[in-house]
Amino acid sequence: MDQQLNDNEVKALISLLDDSDKEVYIHIEERLVSLGREVIPLLEDAWSHAFDALLQRRIEHIVHKIQFDTLLEDIKLWIHTGNQDLLAGAILVAKYQYPDLDVEKLEQQVAGIKKEIWLELNENLTALEIVNIFNHIFFTNHNFSGNTANYHAPQNSFVNIVLESKKGNPLALSIVYMSIAQSLGLPIYGVNLPEHFVLAYLGNDDNDLVDMSRVLFYINAFSKGSVFGKSDIDQFIKRLNLEPQSSYYLPCSNRDMILRMIRNLSFSYQKLGDTDKVDELAQMIALFNAHV
Repeated sequence: MDQQLNDNEVKALISLLDDSDKEVYIHIEERLVSLGREVIPLLEDAWSHAFDALLQRRIEHIVHKIQFDTLLEDIKLWIHTGNQDLLAGAILVAKYQYPDLDVEKLEQQVAGIKKEIWLELNENLTALEIVNIFNHIFFTNHNFSGNTANYHAPQNSFVNIVLESKKGNPLALSIVYMSIAQSLGLPIYGVNLPEHFVLAYLGNDDNDLVDMSRVLFYINAFSKGSVFGKSDIDQFIKRLNLEPQSSYYLPCSNRDMILRMIRNLSFSYQKLGDTDKVDELAQMIALFNAHV
């Protein structure tokens, strides 16, 4: 915590939060927010002992502001440090709604599924046989499926809820699927289709160049891992009256996936009319646009 303030001084500031003078409140709010996440336990303790609704609302607002400012810094760091860890990026998005998310529990859930799949794999399997085993464990044993009944709901974009409910949108399901696959060394990557999201299984090559010759097949995580080919994407693009472009067929970056996840979330809250959340998510999106 800020060396200039001890716990008693912070508590004294908190006790003034219900001051009727708006200027006084704004000054105290700014001071508490500047102290960062370490003052949250003191704020939460004050909230639990408060009998005044205004004081509770103001404490809730300050706690949220501190958590949101911290989240923006964490996302910025994820972008700057190469954004290699896709699951970590998805966890940051989930922390927007669930700041106290138990990350260790979530990672253990993913590790458990990974271990089940790993025990069934061997070096003699073809790519298709590997995916069939993966799909059986992921979709049949663990019951993951696309949330068709409530497609645009915000919870479809929160990886912790997807792991608990076993339901999600195409992107969130693909992120969980791909995170497990890549941790097993499988060459499965996300493909940023318009109005959908799928996965590509790449064949080996002597160089790092990724082109159509390396795509063995595609996987639709929203449809129980069904496998399909390039011609199906051709037809899908045609139905949308779009001109084909390479980004509809080839892997995208982890950064692109997490940015799209935030945009999906923003769209969900737009449909619900939650303008405050839409404005905050716009700040998250701006971080990606600032570091193209």
